[in-house]
Amino acid sequence: MCLGIPGQVVEWLDHDPIFGRAEVEFDGVRRVCHMACVPDAEIGEYVVVHAGIAISRINSEEAQWVLEELRDLGLADALPVDEMPHFPSATDTGDGKASS
Repeated sequence: MCLGIPGQVVEWLDHDPIFGRAEVEFDGVRRVCHMACVPDAEIGEYVVVHAGIAISRINSEEAQWVLEELRDLGLADALPVDEMPHFPSATDTGDGKASS
């Protein structure tokens, strides 16, 4: 079973149409997520993230409800946020250095 987790967009890092990335916060933990599926998401809005990819927008009430349910089920601490993949920017050369 796959699980999409709501997170709040805190900072856009790259608005590239294919490689868009933003920093998203999950219950106090921040990760960089791929944002091409939700290019219109704004700072402060919530997105549903699966495997490091934001797949849809969600309103704050629903996001808070889902997070609260995960906490009540004891699953909030088990979320695999440390295993989210790295998404390079459009200028990433693959060696950890951005091209100019």
